[in-house]
Amino acid sequence: MSRGTMRVSRAATLALAVVLAGSPLLAQPDPDRLKGAKALFFDRKYAEARQAWQRILAGARGAEADTAAYWVARSSENLGEDERALKEYADFLRRRPADRALAEEARTSRVSLAARLYKAGQKQHLPILREALLDPSKTVRYFAALQLSTLGPEAGRDAVPVLQRIIQEEKDLDLVDRAKVGLLRLDPQALSRTPGAGAVRPGTEARWLKVRIFEKGGAKAKVVVNLPVALADMVFKSLPDDAKRDLKLKGYDAENFWERLKTLGPAQIIDIEGDEGEKIQIWIE
Repeated sequence: MSRGTMRVSRAATLALAVVLAGSPLLAQPDPDRLKGAKALFFDRKYAEARQAWQRILAGARGAEADTAAYWVARSSENLGEDERALKEYADFLRRRPADRALAEEARTSRVSLAARLYKAGQKQHLPILREALLDPSKTVRYFAALQLSTLGPEAGRDAVPVLQRIIQEEKDLDLVDRAKVGLLRLDPQALSRTPGAGAVRPGTEARWLKVRIFEKGGAKAKVVVNLPVALADMVFKSLPDDAKRDLKLKGYDAENFWERLKTLGPAQIIDIEGDEGEKIQIWIE
């Protein structure tokens, strides 16, 4: 090799080294920069935190870039910018991040955001919730089913099998109770058909609340509900405030009404006449 060729080769090598030295491909994570961005977030300075994470994202690669993309979305979520956060979480997940915990949190956040946007009238986000019912993570599947149960029978119907599975398979009593409430919202008959749904907590007395609703002039009950008192107590306590106000407007104080129900003897029945002439009978046995 001639001296001229060697000089060119060395110059090319030197130039390449200079370029690579300044390349973000070889940039090392800056712990102080990461700590500063996280500190802004946990100080609830979400707008500043998002800007800090966006700067990190612009110059980072690999795991550091994935982490920055997650925190950008998290900052937008905490700023109440739901649609933006929904898109940013999707951008983060498209990176196929290696951090499984962050990926699961992002999918869970997308479910929460989609449910909130649906309730605000943006129905186009319903598929996100339904797709989450097939998520590989049980946590995400369960959360999606519980969120869907708050959207009404039509939107939430696909959640019924997942809610039934929770009731049948899970040991966490609070989770099981939430699934039962969800099924009651979507399909009371599905609850009655679910094995284990009638089980009561250990140490509670197995008494039953029975409800029969008859159409005006009808002899056969149109609606039949049988619930353990322990479950009925939990469901009643979960009634939203506006439902309790509606009961009060009809002359029934919600709390006193339930206390009265629990003191009924086997032969005592409460009869309620509905607005359209329907008859409602409630008793405990």
